[in-house]
This record gives sequence, C-alpha cells and structure tokens, in this order.
Amino acid sequence: MLATFLIGLREGLEAALVVGILIAYVTRLDRRDVVPRLWAGIGLAVLLALGIGAVLTFGSYTLTFEGQEILGGTLSLITVAMVTWMIFWMQRTARTLKRSLEGGVDRALAAGGLWALVAIGFVSVAREGVETTLLLWSMVQSFGDAPAALAGALLGLAAAVVLGWLLARGMLRLDLRRFFTWTGAFLIIVAAGVLAYAIHDLQEAGVFPGPFTDAAPTDAGTGAVVVGWAAFPFGWAFDVTAAIAPGSVPATVLQATIGFMPQMSWLQVVAWVLYVAIVGAVWARGQFPPRRPVPSDSSRSEASGVSALPSSTTTEADAATLPSRATVEVTGARPSVSHPRGEA
Repeated sequence: MLATFLIGLREGLEAALVVGILIAYVTRLDRRDVVPRLWAGIGLAVLLALGIGAVLTFGSYTLTFEGQEILGGTLSLITVAMVTWMIFWMQRTARTLKRSLEGGVDRALAAGGLWALVAIGFVSVAREGVETTLLLWSMVQSFGDAPAALAGALLGLAAAVVLGWLLARGMLRLDLRRFFTWTGAFLIIVAAGVLAYAIHDLQEAGVFPGPFTDAAPTDAGTGAVVVGWAAFPFGWAFDVTAAIAPGSVPATVLQATIGFMPQMSWLQVVAWVLYVAIVGAVWARGQFPPRRPVPSDSSRSEASGVSALPSSTTTEADAATLPSRATVEVTGARPSVSHPRGEA
C-alpha cells in the first residue's frame, strides 16, 4: 500500500501539474471556451488507462498458468522500459515542460481545429496514465494483494489531485524539484524490483533458465535446487524464507520498497544490481552534474590571448608590449571625452 501510494502520488501529481498548466494558460489567454475540449482529451486519457487495466486484469484469467506468467513477465519488462524512459524524459524536459505545453496550445488555437485541443489534453495525460496502469498492474501481480495495492494507488491519486488544486490556487508551496528528485530515485528502485519479478515470472514459464527448469543445479542427495555461489547462474542466490516468511509484513514492505523477495534467483539478483547501478548512475549524473571550477582572472586572460595587467613593478618596456586596452587604468570617475566643435 505504501509503494502504490507513492507511485499514485508522483504520477498523479505529474498529471495534475500538466492539467494545471494547460487550464491556466488558456484562461490567461481569455479562451475559456476551449477548456471543455481540454477536459474531453483528459477524460479520454483516463478512460484509456482504465481500459488497459481492465483488459489486463480480466483478460489474464482466460490464460493458462504459463500464459499468465509470460504475459505478466512481458508486460513487466515493458513497464520497466516505460518507467525508465519517463524518468529521464521528466529529468530532461522538466525545465521546458511549461513552455512546450503552451506552445502546443498556441499551435492548436492557431489551427482552430476542435480535435487539436482534445489531442493535446489526451496526449499530455495519457503518458502518465498508461505508465501508472502498467506499473500498478505489475506490482499487484507481484504482491498478490490487489485490494491493498489498489487502495494505496487511489489514495495517492486523490492526494495528488488535492495537492495539484492547492498548488494551482497558490495555497500551497512545494519544492517540486526536490519532490521529483527523490521520487525519481524511488521509482528507480521500484522499477528494479519489477524487473526482478518479471524475470521470476519468465523463469517460472520456462522462457528463461532458472530454478524451475532443468538448467538449475540440484543437490545429489535431496534433489533440491542448490542455494548460494554453487548455484550460479541458474539456481537460487539466497533463500531466507525461514527467517522472513513470504507474504508476511516484513517481506511485503521489503518487496514494495527495494524489490527484495525472501527467495531470489541469481538472474533476478544480477538484473536488480545492474539496473540500479547503470540507471541510477546515469540518472544521478544528470540530476547532480559536477560543478565546473570557476576560472581565475589569469586563466581567463590567458585563454583570451590577453596577458594579465602589469603590476606596479612591471617595467615600461614590458608594459609597452601589452595591448593598449590592458594598460588602461580604470578609475571610479567617469572619463570625459572631448569632441571637436560641431562634431556629434
């Protein structure tokens, strides 16, 4: 419930900010007559997200066990790809998002078409809607507790609507840069967990080699799949189900926050570590770019081909070799300029 609440809050707040920018801009242009068109596009985007969720939920019941695992694993991989793309897209376009949305509205108003503004409202919200639906569906599949997960998501979306309304009214100030920074880092961890569970589903379906296939190393005496370094790469990396029971509160919290499961295969662990290391490093580099050292006066002068100003001990011969503008003494008084009479 905590994980889906945070996901609903972040994705919902993104959508709320986009809607607020669009509505505020057309209102500032004194074009309230086109607001219903924007709401129509936003409503269509919400219906699309709900429709995808319904198809995934009820359509999977007609499949076999292997079919359900393949569908769940494949969609989870698509979800990870979408979440990763959206994280970097928001990081790259956050500063120009308002300007690009307003430019789209200007073009739509200039064209004068009904569907242009409907399309702007639809496209602006559909990204967050589809991403949220796939992410929540994948997490519900992995948690197995649909009511609690959906309740958390609905609470997060409701909180996002309230926050968006308060921000639009100027009744609340929120450091959006810090909010999206930390929730972006959280989404990276969540996406790594979804990736690990996708591999688990595909291993159960036999698509990937793992503990459920003949590729797994087994103990000669018991026939059980080996755990630990001896099981690399297709066995269990660890098994702590005796200490943390699957489905218990600690197991659910760990899985919801960092993607940890009491029993994980080596492919799951390797995928989780590589995803967090690679995606996290690229994200951190873009989020916290290294500060460039400020060049000193001497280095700037050398770079521009002008030597430093001569000191009080510089000889007249040395000063004569410098450009004339480098030897001008600037004082606080305003220089007087005399012109020949009659010259402007």
